[in-house]
Amino acid sequence: MIRKPVLAALLLSLSTAPVAAQSPEMQAATTTAFEQRAAQLVALLNGEIAFADYFDPTFQAAIPEAQFKAMTANLIAQYGQPFAVEKATSSDGRSGSLSLRFEKGVAAVLLDVGAGADTRVIGLRLTGFEMANDSLDKVTAEIATLPGMTGFLVAELDGDGIRPLASTNADQQFAVGSTFKLYILDELAAQVAAGERQWSDVVPLSHPSFSSAGTANWPKDTPVTLQSLANWMISVSDNSATDTLIHLLGRDRIEARMRAAGHSAPSRNIPFLTTVEAFALKGNNFAAERAAFVAGDDAAQRRLLDANRDRLTLANVDGVSFAGVPRFIDSLEWFASPNDVARVMIDLRKRQSPEAMATMAINPGVNPGAVRDWSWLGYKGGSELGVISMSLLGRRKSDGKWFVVTASWNNPDAPVATETLVGLVTRLLALAAR
Repeated sequence: MIRKPVLAALLLSLSTAPVAAQSPEMQAATTTAFEQRAAQLVALLNGEIAFADYFDPTFQAAIPEAQFKAMTANLIAQYGQPFAVEKATSSDGRSGSLSLRFEKGVAAVLLDVGAGADTRVIGLRLTGFEMANDSLDKVTAEIATLPGMTGFLVAELDGDGIRPLASTNADQQFAVGSTFKLYILDELAAQVAAGERQWSDVVPLSHPSFSSAGTANWPKDTPVTLQSLANWMISVSDNSATDTLIHLLGRDRIEARMRAAGHSAPSRNIPFLTTVEAFALKGNNFAAERAAFVAGDDAAQRRLLDANRDRLTLANVDGVSFAGVPRFIDSLEWFASPNDVARVMIDLRKRQSPEAMATMAINPGVNPGAVRDWSWLGYKGGSELGVISMSLLGRRKSDGKWFVVTASWNNPDAPVATETLVGLVTRLLALAAR
């Protein structure tokens, strides 16, 4: 339910193996292995050349054909059909760079051909993408067409000030999935700054949960440092790390930090749910408790959690009920507006914690080419069925100015297309970098 918004599935995969092709003028003299394979790339992406004939077995083992086809389909859905290669350069006839032109923009590509006699490709990597004649108005219009509810903000940060460059529904509350973990990181950094804790403190991994990519199948109470918990929570949205930190830092203190950071509707997140509590209440095993929780005020909700502390556990979560359709994303989730996200980003930056900032920068959430215009880039996202949220804080390389780019898309009636928002947010980030 609360995984990193797969900025991931498409773009991080593409950073290890993406694209290439060729224009008519290049086709006249395909004399090297690099030129030969570059000339075939558009045909490959359009399904006219067999995957196994083009790629070396080492590539096929790393990126299976089904995964490659899904990635290609996502690229074409976002950027249109590929039709030409430009600026192809290779110093040795086997490895080089090129520009792959799509209907809506140009991708920067690295292509590597193996040394075998069959000259099959061992490496294909998309390192960046530039949309043709893109603008904030164009992206705003495309976001407005998404089914359900959307909101976003692109803003320059000046001290505590937020100077919007583009926005829609920036004060509306959205379900944001794991983006709520920024408030936990903020409180952890605050307690360290106050001398109550150290990042190197070792604590037990006390509260197992689902979707724990960093700590999957780890024994309960395994000793870990606070820095490790924070790193897992933010970079891979590890929910066991998250729930351990909530219990350790204190639910009430995280709630207070959320208020202090300027959340405009804190009651939406009070009491501050652990991931297991949210999983359990959303599932079929706690229908009566769910109805009472949704109907109650903050105090009644807190009493319900306290009364069911021994029941709202991982062992009692009905995982089957989460298949297929969104579940209660308008009432059982974590909520924030785009401006709320900007304010917690400001709070984290002002805290001047090298450890917290390093944690946010582990997974920048976008492909390597999108990072190049930023001297520092931090990210947190969140997703579940019907929810995707992506938020970035960055320092622009050209002038040192700070910006926030955040977007949320909710649809209570159907799953949302993660790769669509990934592409839109990547474009917003590129436009903010100009």
